Amino acid sequence: MHTRSFLGISNPFSLPWLGVLFALLLFTNPLQAARPTGEMGKDWGNPKGKACVECHQAETPGLTQEWNHSQHGQSGVNCLDCHQAKPEDKDGFVHEGERISVIVTPKDCSTCHKAEFEEMDGSHHAKAGDILGSLDNLMGEVIGGPAAVTVGCKQCHGGVVEIGADGKPSPGSWPNTGIGRINPDGSKGSCSACHARHTFSKAQARTPDTCGKCHVGPDHPQIEIYNESKHGIVYRASVDKMNLDSDKWVAGIDYSAAPTCATCHMSAGGKEGKTHNVGERISWTLRPAVSKKLNLVKLENGQEFDVPEGEAVPKVGEAAKESKVIEVLTWEDRRNKMKSVCSACHTENMVEGHYKQFDDLVELYNEKFAKPIAAMMEDLKKEGYITPAPFDEKIEWVWWEIWHHEGRRARHGASMSGPDYAWWHGIYDVAKNTYFEFIPELKEVVQHKDGNTKKADELLAKHFKGHEGHDWYFNGLNKEQIEKVRQGYEERYGKGALK
Repeated sequence: MHTRSFLGISNPFSLPWLGVLFALLLFTNPLQAARPTGEMGKDWGNPKGKACVECHQAETPGLTQEWNHSQHGQSGVNCLDCHQAKPEDKDGFVHEGERISVIVTPKDCSTCHKAEFEEMDGSHHAKAGDILGSLDNLMGEVIGGPAAVTVGCKQCHGGVVEIGADGKPSPGSWPNTGIGRINPDGSKGSCSACHARHTFSKAQARTPDTCGKCHVGPDHPQIEIYNESKHGIVYRASVDKMNLDSDKWVAGIDYSAAPTCATCHMSAGGKEGKTHNVGERISWTLRPAVSKKLNLVKLENGQEFDVPEGEAVPKVGEAAKESKVIEVLTWEDRRNKMKSVCSACHTENMVEGHYKQFDDLVELYNEKFAKPIAAMMEDLKKEGYITPAPFDEKIEWVWWEIWHHEGRRARHGASMSGPDYAWWHGIYDVAKNTYFEFIPELKEVVQHKDGNTKKADELLAKHFKGHEGHDWYFNGLNKEQIEKVRQGYEERYGKGALK
């Protein structure tokens, strides 16, 4: 009987040889072991990048390890391939004999990822930094303070990256991976907002938690809504079946347990291919005070813009915004794109039912609360009851939270099948704050100027009485409604429960 040879050792499992093997494993360079085969500079990567790798292996081993095990590292893309700066780059500086830049912008990434860059460049994500000129930013900068905006708003929306005389980003504006970051080379966005450096993992970008860094909180709680939805529940229970590392990652083919945010808004499914344009499949806007359905106009220069339903939409070939229209997607087209993705896992009846319920909630919010209150606020300004300046009267704060917080939560809850956010954190709060915060404050504002509440009563009659949903406020619950409530209480809690 012969002992099988292993590396020329007759018995590699004897105690001395196990010690030698352990030592070999311990001292083998994991970076070298993980690199692509061949010679750096000849078979892969910028040859000068070898020095970067060797130095950073000692200086920043965690960063280097992440890069090396990434698809970039495995494909031979090294430090200089991404960080080398051109002579004209104002964010360039000399480091160890090479002119480099700390910031890797979407324009830099487009060298290899052209399609992804072009899809992202005109999208809602790339424009997220436009918040810098909005009412939200005014609240942050003035009422909160610039420091709060730097570590809060700009870390999600992005900000202008300022470059010092030394060519390095200023500490006040860096680090920043805001999705709409405004870069020194003029590009907008940050690929590492979703593909965190230095792994740049597609699997990580597909997880709901990645989107949840920014889509979270009182005014846009998408991650919380997703987590309570059936989609989120099934995802958590079946994450090991999601095949998140797949190159093509097609819904219904590579995975079928549940969708993530990326599935619905970016990834392939049904008849839809993948896209980095996150807004292309969105037919309602749920952000402003009043929701509108949106048509999408794409331009020859790579940019795009929305046109609300009912407004004039330019035709293909016409001039628009200093460019030419190359494609128009109506709100129905956009919705059909989303429906196509849904169809990878759901029947037509299921999809149509979801959209019917979603539309009904948005219309309820719009017609019963948002439009009437917005109209009253305009009347108050026109007639001098409140000033044109934002946030200098309590009633403006009340209205802000009704639409910006509760109203958004309700609409997003309906869109993503999150019942608690659609009702208790949504329409319930909208109604409560309308009747018991906004209306009392409306009367207070009018009383302060006129000495009576006559104008407030007129505004309520003008804007609220026309909607049957407010009838209970003016006339109280009718006998039939009260009896229905009484019966419900008694069935659950016993006779006489409702006094």
